[in-house]
Amino acid sequence: MKIAILGAGAWGTALAINLSTNHQVTLWTRDQNQLAELVALRVNQRYLPDLFLPDSLKLTSELDLAIKNAEFVLIAVPVAGLRELLQKISVIDKTLPIILGCKGFETQSSLLPHQIVHEVYSKTAPCGILSGPSFAQEVAQGLPTALTLASDDNKFSRDIIRAIHTACLRIYSSNDVIGVETGGAIKNVIAIATGISDGLKLGNNARAALITRGLAEITRLGVALGGCRETFMGLAGIGDLILTCTGDMSRNRQVGMMLAAGQLLPDILQKIGHVAEGVHTAREAGRMSRHFKIEMPVTQGVCSIIYEEVPAEIVVKKILEREPKTEFDR
Repeated sequence: MKIAILGAGAWGTALAINLSTNHQVTLWTRDQNQLAELVALRVNQRYLPDLFLPDSLKLTSELDLAIKNAEFVLIAVPVAGLRELLQKISVIDKTLPIILGCKGFETQSSLLPHQIVHEVYSKTAPCGILSGPSFAQEVAQGLPTALTLASDDNKFSRDIIRAIHTACLRIYSSNDVIGVETGGAIKNVIAIATGISDGLKLGNNARAALITRGLAEITRLGVALGGCRETFMGLAGIGDLILTCTGDMSRNRQVGMMLAAGQLLPDILQKIGHVAEGVHTAREAGRMSRHFKIEMPVTQGVCSIIYEEVPAEIVVKKILEREPKTEFDR
C-alpha cells in the first residue's frame, strides 16, 4: 500500500521503518531542519539514533506531496498538534482514511483524537485508532509487537489489518474506539505515578498495587465515556499499562522518577526531549473525573504533584491513608 505517515518523532519514524518493509511509505515532517538531517544521514538522530532509515522510505516536508498518492494517512503527532494538522489536511482536495497513532485528550476541550477528526476533518471518512504496548525502538527494530486497531468501520479495519499485519507486528481488531483511546491516554498518567513510586523506592508491591488500582481508574472513566469494560483487559488497556509502568524506555515513568527526586517539571521535560503525554492528560482526566463524579485518587494525586507542586511524599501518604473500600465497583 501507499502510506503517508505524518510526524517524524519516535513513533512515526518507527512505524515508517517497520512498514517500509512491505509498503511504499512517505514520512512527513514539518521541520525543514529535521528533514535536511534525515535526508543527509538517513537516521533520526534525536529520536532513534541507532537505526537507519530504509532506502525505500521517502521523506518530505511538503504535506500535499506526502498525501498526494497515499491510500491512507497515519498520524503520529502529539495530540496538541493534531487539530492544526487536520485543518491543513482538510484544505487539500482529497479526503483520505485516517489512522491515529496519538494518545491523550486535547487540552481544554478534553476531546479524544477521533472526536477531533470528526470535528475538524470529516465525519464520514474511515478513521481508526492504533494503540497497544509498543515502544518505538522495538517496533523499529522489528521485534514482536501486538497492537489493536479500533474503528467503527469494520471493512476499513479488516482491509488495513490484512495489509499491515505481519508475524512481528500483529494487529487485532476492535470496534471500541472510545475504550481503546481512553486506555492509551490514562495509562500515561498511571505511569507517572508508578515512576514516582519507584523514585521514592516504595517497592515492587507498591508498583503492582498502583498498576492494578490505576487500571480500575482507567476502566471507570472509560466506561463513563462509553467504552466497553472488556477493552481494558486487552492490549490497549492492561497490556499498554504494564509496559508503560514498568519499562525503562517509558518517558512518562521517567517523568515520575524525576518528580520524586524533586526536579522541576520544566527541567524534566527539557531533559527528556520527547513529549510525555501523561503530563497534559492528567489535568484533563482530573477534570473529567470531577465531571462524572468518578473516584480517581491516583490521577488526582499526579495532578497535585505536577500542577500544585505538592511534595510527592505528602500525596503518597494521603492516598495510603484513604478509607478502606470494596475492591470492585458494583
